[in-house]
Amino acid sequence: MLLRTRDVEYRFPSRALVMGVLNVTPDSFSDGGQFSSLEAAVDHALKMIAEGADFVDVGGESTRPGAAPVEENEEIRRVIPVIRGITAQARVPISVDTLKPTVAAAALDAGASVVNDVGAGRDDDGLWRCVASRGAGYVAMHMRGTPATMQSAPQYADVVGEIDAFFGERLDRIGACGLSREQVILDPGLGFGKTQEHSLKLLANLKRFRHWDRPLLLGLSRKSFVGAVTGVSAPSERVWGSVAGAVWGCLNGAQIIRAHDVAATRQALRMAEAIVEHRSDQT
Repeated sequence: MLLRTRDVEYRFPSRALVMGVLNVTPDSFSDGGQFSSLEAAVDHALKMIAEGADFVDVGGESTRPGAAPVEENEEIRRVIPVIRGITAQARVPISVDTLKPTVAAAALDAGASVVNDVGAGRDDDGLWRCVASRGAGYVAMHMRGTPATMQSAPQYADVVGEIDAFFGERLDRIGACGLSREQVILDPGLGFGKTQEHSLKLLANLKRFRHWDRPLLLGLSRKSFVGAVTGVSAPSERVWGSVAGAVWGCLNGAQIIRAHDVAATRQALRMAEAIVEHRSDQT
């Protein structure tokens, strides 16, 4: 399986990649405001890179449940200096976590190579054509509703089957906009318009999505359903539950793990992969 992200290509199967989370927002659910200054944001990115991050995912608009939208000029003001600051000091690929074509275009022009799109269920094709024109990587994430509405009693008859169908429909639509499948990463959107039960069911059935032959990204780091399962209220203390989910994902079809705690996640993934490599039964 081949993934193309502008100047970098990845071939799978291989070790799982870690995408370090960098929120440059004042209202992120986990670390809101902690990295809102340019210096703090770039320093944290470099720290995650030193810990082994394969990507840095920069977001300037919170997508926590109930979050209000941010004007595009403000989002650009938040993310572009950070992307430029990181690329001036490191060569690790950067993704931009955004819903807006104008922000995506500015970020890609500033040095990003992937667009992480939580709004892949949109009807408008502007963002897809922007990504296609620049040859960037693209994360198509499933979300029911918007960040402001997504947790208002989400319901599915068959959450795994419905998201599987969504992936097929999205691959066709974004392909019609010029994006090749080799540019696309799929993300089931754990916690985005899903109950705890929905997210756990998706994790338990990740292998159902393998037939698309596309890298699967999982973003469960520090999320509320992890806290609900483990009984941990503070997001910053949900490390071990998040790492357990990351290892499960890696062993069941995920190729990219989006994580706040890069060092712990990377260490756990490498250990799990080493054990698998030494199994006598490789079926």
